[in-house]
Amino acid sequence: MTMKRLPIGIDDFEKLRQGGYYYVDKTLMIKDFLEMKDEVALIARPRRFGKTLNMTMLRDFFDMTKNSLDLFHGLAIMETEYGKQINSRPVIYFTFKDCKGDTAEDVFLLVKQKIYQEFLRYEKILRGKLDRTSYEGMDFYDMIDALRNPKTPIPLWTNSIQLLTQIVKEIFGVPPILLIDEYDQPIMSSYEKNFHEQMGTFFSNLYGSAMKGNPALGQALLTGVQRVAKESIFSQFNNARVYTVLNPQYASYFGLTEPEVEALLRTYGLSLTEAVKKEYDGYSFGGVEVYNPWSLLNYADTKVLDYYWINTSSNAFIRKILQRADQRFWENFDHLVLGEEVVVGLTLETSYIERDSNYSLWGLLVNSGYLTVRQRVDVNTAVVKIPNEEVMSEFQVLISEIAGIEALDLRQMFQALLKKDMERFLKIYRGIVISCTRYMDAKENAYHMLFLGMCITLKGLYRVTSNLESGYGRSDIILESKKAGYPHVIIEFKQGKDLERLKKEALQQIIEQKYYADLHGEVLCVGLAHDKKKCEMEYRVIEN
Repeated sequence: MTMKRLPIGIDDFEKLRQGGYYYVDKTLMIKDFLEMKDEVALIARPRRFGKTLNMTMLRDFFDMTKNSLDLFHGLAIMETEYGKQINSRPVIYFTFKDCKGDTAEDVFLLVKQKIYQEFLRYEKILRGKLDRTSYEGMDFYDMIDALRNPKTPIPLWTNSIQLLTQIVKEIFGVPPILLIDEYDQPIMSSYEKNFHEQMGTFFSNLYGSAMKGNPALGQALLTGVQRVAKESIFSQFNNARVYTVLNPQYASYFGLTEPEVEALLRTYGLSLTEAVKKEYDGYSFGGVEVYNPWSLLNYADTKVLDYYWINTSSNAFIRKILQRADQRFWENFDHLVLGEEVVVGLTLETSYIERDSNYSLWGLLVNSGYLTVRQRVDVNTAVVKIPNEEVMSEFQVLISEIAGIEALDLRQMFQALLKKDMERFLKIYRGIVISCTRYMDAKENAYHMLFLGMCITLKGLYRVTSNLESGYGRSDIILESKKAGYPHVIIEFKQGKDLERLKKEALQQIIEQKYYADLHGEVLCVGLAHDKKKCEMEYRVIEN
């Protein structure tokens, strides 16, 4: 029996079903959408967790201009009473996931093109049904002309979505469903490129006119990463019911549940091992254990445990935000990178873009999938953790990027270390420390954290641990070799003015505390002493 193709990169429901790709049935989301009857709802979820696929599923189920019976044949929604509502309503659909650019003009143009395409789709549908000489017809075709013209002033098309809902309701006699996928991508792009102030009024009017007090609207559903703020740029769009990763509603529809993962892996000759769980599990959405779907699909395809999610898009937005974080944030963050759980104050009520605070930063990291909530303490406090090794590696890469470390320097430094060419190792390491002085000055334990971040490049060769019980105390960093021919490495850091004394104390601490007690074979013990840009080293090779 030929296995179905895996839908890697396929996020359109119709294409997936017609192409015979493997599909994890999430169609009962349609039932929940209908039963909750929200006028406007926003679902906030991380990237690559199935938002676009679910939105196109909703589009294809409801769209009364289509015949979708074949697409939904054999799926769960058709076994419910709601299956009879297939192709029963008009649908207006947008995805803004690709609406990002270097300037406000670039982003406005991309958003305008998306709206223009939906107007053109309806122009074909309404041809012969809409009188061009009526007020509705003239408004409709005037808006098409405005959207087509690149020189049209922005205020003339900010009510375009609202107008489309009115025209559609007038012609079909049924208020349309409005679906907007990745509604906040243009805003995130504008923040990254420093022109978000220019976008505020536009999106406030665009979304506000369409979804606040619009009698022509049936229901609206939006997806994105961040929660809509109640004030500032979204002051006119504050009526959405929001479902974050903490809410039980819609919890199982974004990401893969454990039974779904087991079925997927079994289909492709794999099993759900502890190694797979450590790599891709760890998320909790509304109390439901969830796995990263993008990574699981890629693992089922390649049969290789690797980091897939972190390579799907730029981390520039998160990196920029972390660069602005204060000392209080980093004190908690350092514990997270060591694999610990941390109690933090967070809010999912406002976006970080609009309210620059640690509360909204922690909230953004949770909704973005970089952290998961292990326990809710109270309304504004939660226990958070980095969910798995894949995300841990992303954070460690981010630390290196924030510090401005060159990848080539990193590779050469570790090559020297593992060959025990300690003179060359120290030379390269000193260069890295000098280039990262600003980062170093910002954090008390920065040298330790920086080196830990750099160690991510050793995955596959070494098991990296930090501040774990070993011998008679806690070691700063232990690199436990996984392959023959590579030494184990233990590193201890000291900070102060007397570098000659401190480097010897660091090495002596490793020896006296026997941090190498659980390691077998050759152990390279390294003491590193730092004083801002200056660095000295003492080392010894031990056979254990």
